[in-house]
Order: sequence, then structure tokens, then C-alpha cells
Amino acid sequence: MANQGVSNERKKELTQMDPFQAGLTKSIEWASAHKKQLMIAAGALVGVVVVFSVIMFSFKQSEIKASELAAKAYEKYEEQYSQDRDARKGYDAVKDDFQTLFDEYPNTSAGRMALINFGKICFEAKDYDQAYDLYSQALSTVGDKAGVKNFLLCAMGTICELKNDMEQAKSYYLRVEKGASNLLKDDARFALALIYEKLNDTAAGRQMYEKIAQSPGTSMYKAIAQARIYK
Repeated sequence: MANQGVSNERKKELTQMDPFQAGLTKSIEWASAHKKQLMIAAGALVGVVVVFSVIMFSFKQSEIKASELAAKAYEKYEEQYSQDRDARKGYDAVKDDFQTLFDEYPNTSAGRMALINFGKICFEAKDYDQAYDLYSQALSTVGDKAGVKNFLLCAMGTICELKNDMEQAKSYYLRVEKGASNLLKDDARFALALIYEKLNDTAAGRQMYEKIAQSPGTSMYKAIAQARIYK
């Protein structure tokens, strides 16, 4: 059998690098030429990761501490209130604890929830101005959480009623009545009906009663609304 030698053209092909090898070689050459810049960039990336990790750890620790402080404050209130059912004494026992929570951990979820919990304590202690302020702050943090939002709007409407500010009370109840969520909607409608009656707007009051009577479900206000419509 005759020896089949490798052609000169094939030898030339074998001595040339394929596209992958060529690209890899160019990358190595570029990295060598920009070694200093790459080291700086790598160091900056490590720095960003470290800073981010520290921030996340700090945030998590703040949440834990805020939750613990809020739990202790509310437990203290329950203990004080259970002694003689005096909401004012309970309020006095924990007001400084909650203020510390608001001052030191205002941006935590526990701190935001404490606005509502302490607002309720203030309301029970008949400190309506502070309760209103706390509910107002909480309202600005709840976003699209309709359940919490409607509760706060109804609570603020109730406070305005207690302060005899019927127009402001109406504005809060109407936000619930016109909202997409049905949660507490009949409560708001019933409150509106009573306000309209006080303002001698019987047509608007009747409209609210009719909406309650026609609403789905078993509203606690339905029987009262039906009685008012057909009296």
C-alpha cells in the first residue's frame, strides 16, 4: 500500500487555530492588558456584595428587635389592662415603649403594624387625636391592602364622628363605600346612612339603606336597613 502523506494544504489547516481557540487567545491577551482594571472591578463587585449583605443583615436584625419590642409593649398593656379594665392606665404604661419603637424602627413592618395597634390603645383610652394621627400615618403605609385600608378609613371616620366633624367623617366612609373591596362596606354604608339622617338628607340615607338591603351575604345591618326602608 502506498504511503498517503498529509498534503501541504492540510498541514496548513492543522497549524491554524479554530475560532474558539482564537477567541480564547484574544480574551487572555485582553485580560492581561487590562489586568489592573479587572482587579479594580472585581474588588468593587465584592465590595457591593459585602455592603448588600451587611444591609440585609442589619434590616433583618431591626425587624427582629422591632417585633420583640412591639410584643413586649402589647403584653405589658394587656397585663395592666387586665388588672382593673382601665384603658387609660394601660395607655400610660406603654406609651413610652411604643414611642421608642416608632423612633428607632419606623421603617420596619413591626413598626408600621404598631401604628395600628397603638392607635387602637389610644382610641380605647379616648385619646382620639393621637389615635387619628397614628391611623393617618398607618394609612400612608398600607398601599393596596384593602382590608387594612378599609379598617383605618372606618376608624378615622368614627373618630371624626366623635369629634362632631360629620363632613370629614363622610369623606372617609365614602372612600370605603366607593372602593373595590366589599370588606366593611356595609359598615361604612350604615354609618353614612346615620350621618345623612342627622343632616336631614333622607334621600341619601335611604339610598345607603337600600344598598345594604341589596348587598350579598348576611350583613348584620341588613335587617335594620330593611326595617328603615319599609317603615
